[in-house]
Amino acid sequence: MNLLHLDHIAMACTDLAAAKAALEETLGVPLMPRGEHPYMGTHNHLLSLGPEIYFELIAINPDAPGPDHPRWFNIDNFAGDARLTNWIVATDDMTSALKTLPEGFGRPILMERGDFRWQMAVPESGILPFDGWAPAVIEWGGEAHPAPRLEDHGVRLQALTLHHPQAAEMAEVFAPHMPRDTILFMASETPWMEALLSTPQGDVRLT
Repeated sequence: MNLLHLDHIAMACTDLAAAKAALEETLGVPLMPRGEHPYMGTHNHLLSLGPEIYFELIAINPDAPGPDHPRWFNIDNFAGDARLTNWIVATDDMTSALKTLPEGFGRPILMERGDFRWQMAVPESGILPFDGWAPAVIEWGGEAHPAPRLEDHGVRLQALTLHHPQAAEMAEVFAPHMPRDTILFMASETPWMEALLSTPQGDVRLT
C-alpha cells in the first residue's frame, strides 16, 4: 500500500491575475475563481487535472495581512516569472508519513476553507528538504477534496519530471512510497520542474 500519492502541483507567481490570464491563453481553458488562504496570506486559482488531482496557481495576496511566520512553498522568497515550484503529495496518515520521511518536512498545520479541512506539514523556515524541491505533505480531513468539484475541461497530467542535482537520492527517498512513475527524477545541475499536460488544444509543457 502506498503511503503517498500525488495530490496537486503548484505554480508560483508574483501577480496572480496576470499569470492566470497568461496560463489560460496557453492552456486554452479557464481556471476556477480565486481562493484565499488567510493564515498564509496567499491566494490562488485551481484547475482540474482529473477526478483525483489538480493544478494550483498561487501567489502572495497583496491585500492580505502578512503572517508572522514564513509562508508555505518558500513563496516569501519567490521572484521572477511564473513557474512550477512545488509538488504536493497526500497521505491518509500524516504521523506515519512524517516518521517515515527524512527530517525537515515541518509540523502539520490545520487549515480550512468552506467545508474543506486539511493539514499540511510546513517547515518553520518555509523551505522543504532538498533545497525546497521535496514534496509538501497534505492530509485531507473527511470526504471533501477540491479535485472532483472542479469543472473538468479535459486537461490531464501526462508526466511530471523533477530535474535536480540530487535526483537519484530523491528517487530513493520518495519513489518507494508512491505509485510507480508518479514523478520522474532526472539529474540536472540546476533544479527545475516540468509538467506535460494534454489539453483540448494539444499537449502543453509547463516549466
